Amino acid sequence: MRRLSNRLVAGIDEAGRGPVLGPMVMACVVLTERAERALVELGVRDSKLMSKESRERVGKAVRSLAAEVRVLVIEPREIDMAVEGVSARNLNDLEARIAARLIDSLTSDVEVVYVDSPDPKPDRYASLIASYLRRRREVRIVADNEAESKYPVVAAASILAKVERDRIVKRLERVYGPLGSGYPSDPRTKAFLERWVREYGVLPPIVRKSWKTAKKLLSSLKGLNDYVD
Repeated sequence: MRRLSNRLVAGIDEAGRGPVLGPMVMACVVLTERAERALVELGVRDSKLMSKESRERVGKAVRSLAAEVRVLVIEPREIDMAVEGVSARNLNDLEARIAARLIDSLTSDVEVVYVDSPDPKPDRYASLIASYLRRRREVRIVADNEAESKYPVVAAASILAKVERDRIVKRLERVYGPLGSGYPSDPRTKAFLERWVREYGVLPPIVRKSWKTAKKLLSSLKGLNDYVD
């Protein structure tokens, strides 16, 4: 049996890329091989395949076993600016910039970072992240599609990102009421958006106004063209 080492590896993943409501969260987790094995035994896997309770439980274990954790919250307005080509070329470009920021912030002696790639060409995405690195240019970046199902350290990052986004959405619901999952296909999310626009005549600030899915969803509402470009 291969002996597990204390070599450090890092993983990066996001939660909330697709929803029309709320922020996107990106997390970076640094683990030793021993900690990775322990997390696999605890049930770490793609956060989308876990219940909320399991994510919370395993998320606590991730934080206790990790050598380092970084989490960044990307608000709807920042996402809009990227989609509109103002602050970045597109959403993938924004994610690459955030990933580079996470890597540059690490203090651990990490040689390789595994990243879930939103680009169908992972090598292109890895090169894009590398181009934005400033402090940690020596780090090797391995990007892969569906990386959270292939690398436990990426799955760990996906769990922390999802747990953080869930907490943020819960706080938003205390202000705005039930929001549903945030996806336009969710009847609860659609009902919230329709009620808000009819009541206030504007889109709420927690909505990603540049989202094509949001515009399509809301285009049937009377008078929407007065509020959505």
